[in-house]
Amino acid sequence: MKQVIKTVFLENDSLFIIDQRLLPQSEKTIKLSNESEVYEAIRTLAVRGAPAIGIAAAYGAYISLAVFSSMKDMVKFKEKASAILEYIGSSRPTAYNLFYVIKRMRAILDAENFSGPKDILAAWKKEALLIHEEDLIKSDEIAKHGSAVVKDKARILTHCNSGGLATGGNGTALSVIFKAHADGKGISVYADETRPLLQGSRLTAWELEKTGIPYKVICDNMAAWVMAGNGIDLVIVGADRIALNGDFANKIGTYSLAVNAHYHGVPFYTAAPASTFDPDIEDGSLIPIEERDREEVIRFRGMLSAPENSDAYNPAFDVTPHRLLTGIITEFGIIYPPFRENIQKVVKR
Repeated sequence: MKQVIKTVFLENDSLFIIDQRLLPQSEKTIKLSNESEVYEAIRTLAVRGAPAIGIAAAYGAYISLAVFSSMKDMVKFKEKASAILEYIGSSRPTAYNLFYVIKRMRAILDAENFSGPKDILAAWKKEALLIHEEDLIKSDEIAKHGSAVVKDKARILTHCNSGGLATGGNGTALSVIFKAHADGKGISVYADETRPLLQGSRLTAWELEKTGIPYKVICDNMAAWVMAGNGIDLVIVGADRIALNGDFANKIGTYSLAVNAHYHGVPFYTAAPASTFDPDIEDGSLIPIEERDREEVIRFRGMLSAPENSDAYNPAFDVTPHRLLTGIITEFGIIYPPFRENIQKVVKR
């Protein structure tokens, strides 16, 4: 499937991203030059979405280390490389793809068959490009498997953004929607606005607009009412980290959407590559949940939406229990219950 958006890419050994903080008003590509800029881009959501964060981290580690390519001391060079990985890896705590990528880059660093810094750099660049290429392939495979559960004229509800802006390809949940549309299924989409930063209305609607898919933006608290009116056939969302029992973390508001879907008998799927499964997390209670600044709740782009002295609680993610989940759409196919047993098979692959 043709790639709709190039969210993160390496060009002439420089890292570029679409600055998602500016969308939909402005479509601007910015250059990131070192680990501090990569860290800030991830932390401030200039680049976001678990797979895209991972790709940005891989490229970011490479371009940051390349500055020190003239170092002669291998021990110091490796120490610098390790520090870069640790720093970029500390940017956000929930999305597992970030740590999956850091582990892959560190494994290369720990190998003993390098004659000098330039060999390590070449290996890191090759691995970063491979991680990106793998994500492109995974996106297409997720789209193919997921499209099979989308019936003709389906009305699909999605939350947050899980498209090209969140990955290196066409997305996870949105890639399924793009494929169903390309297959001529005549689908339409309801996009939750996704408070507090409106990734649904700002980003998902922007992607749907680009692809010509009919859509409506709704406030998050309208979803249950839309379901009650038989207006939704299917819910598909992304995931930032999936436990071995099928519990998964996704953008805050996903849990309530799953509860509403369960009550109304609407099939509820998450879509994610296998790199989103955390093999060290048994269940959702162990997933670290990022809590962000209160300013994101009481302001939007500088404008107050609550009294200035208001306190606020701002978890960026929630955890949806696996019992509310119909299936997990991966590049290897759709995982159905029993989740723990079937997830183990995918993790082993």
